[in-house]
Amino acid sequence: METSHMAWYSQTIKQYLTRQEVDDIMRRSNWRAAAELVTTWGWIAAAFALAGFFPNPFTILIALLVLGGKQLACAIIMHDCSHNAYFTSARWNMLAGNWLGSYPIIQNVEQYRPYHLQHHKFAGLHDDPDLSLTKGYPTTVLSMVRKFSRDLLGATGLKGQLAVLTMHAGYLSYSLGGAAQWLQKRSLSSHLRQGWQNLRGPVAANLILFGILWASGAGWLYLLWIGALLTTYNVSLRVRSMAEHSVVEEQENPHKNTRTTYANFLERLLFAPHHVNYHAEHHLMMAAPPYNYPKLHRLLLSRGYFNEGVLETGYWQIIRKAIK
Repeated sequence: METSHMAWYSQTIKQYLTRQEVDDIMRRSNWRAAAELVTTWGWIAAAFALAGFFPNPFTILIALLVLGGKQLACAIIMHDCSHNAYFTSARWNMLAGNWLGSYPIIQNVEQYRPYHLQHHKFAGLHDDPDLSLTKGYPTTVLSMVRKFSRDLLGATGLKGQLAVLTMHAGYLSYSLGGAAQWLQKRSLSSHLRQGWQNLRGPVAANLILFGILWASGAGWLYLLWIGALLTTYNVSLRVRSMAEHSVVEEQENPHKNTRTTYANFLERLLFAPHHVNYHAEHHLMMAAPPYNYPKLHRLLLSRGYFNEGVLETGYWQIIRKAIK
C-alpha cells in the first residue's frame, strides 16, 4: 500500500487558509443544498417537457444531451453526499444522495463511498481505483473519435451497466474505474439476495420516475432517460474525467495532478454540474460543501496556490490537450 496524500492535504490547507476561513468554507447550508437539488431536477423536468410538448428529432436530441448532463449531475450529488458535504445532517445527505442522486442512475451511496475515498487517499498513485479513467491521454484524433463514438452509440453504456449489475449482484468487486475483479462465487440465491438489496432502491426510484411521466400522459419519455444513461451520460462522464486528472505534469504530485477548470454556461450544463469543475479545491477539502468551492477558489488563487497547481480556462482546451 502506497503512502496516501492525506497528510499533504492537511498541511497545505494550513498553509493557505486561516482557521476561520476553513470553518467558513466547511459551513453547510440546508437551503443552498436544497437549491442545488432543485436546479438539477428542474433541468431534468424541463428536458422531458421540451421533448413531450414538442416531439421531434431536434428536441429529442436536445433532451438527450441535457439528460446526459443532468445524469452526471446525479452522479455528482451521489459523490458530494457520500462526503456528507451537502446537508448539515448525515441522514439527509444519505437520503438525498440515494433518492435524488445515485438511485436514478442505478447506483447507491453505500457502495460508492468506501470505493471513492480510496481515490482521495491515492489520487494519481498506483492504488488509485480511478486511475484507468484518466490514463491513455493524450491520444490520437482517431482514437478520440472512436471513444466518443462508442459512448454515443451506446457500447460504453451497455458494457458499463452490465458491469454495474454484476457488481450489485456480488459477482464483481465494486469499481467504476474499470478495475473490478471477479469475486468468489456463492450460491445463486445469495447473489440474488445481494442484487436485490443493492437494486431495490434504484428499481423503486426508476419506477417512480416512470410513474410520474406516465401520469403526465407521456410514459414514453422514460425511454429518453434510459437512452441518455446509455449514450450522452457517458460522453459527459468522459469529458469530466479527462478534465479532473488527465494530461497533467506530475501524475503522483497532489499539487499538480488535479485540475480546476473554468466552465461557461453550456459546460456547466453538460460537464460541470454542482461546481465539480473546482476539482483541485475538492481534493484539498473533500468534505467542504460544493457550493462553497467558488469562494475557496478565489482564496487559493489570490494566495498563489495555482502558481504550481493546475488551472484551465475551459473544457474545449482539455479536449485539445487530450489529443496529440
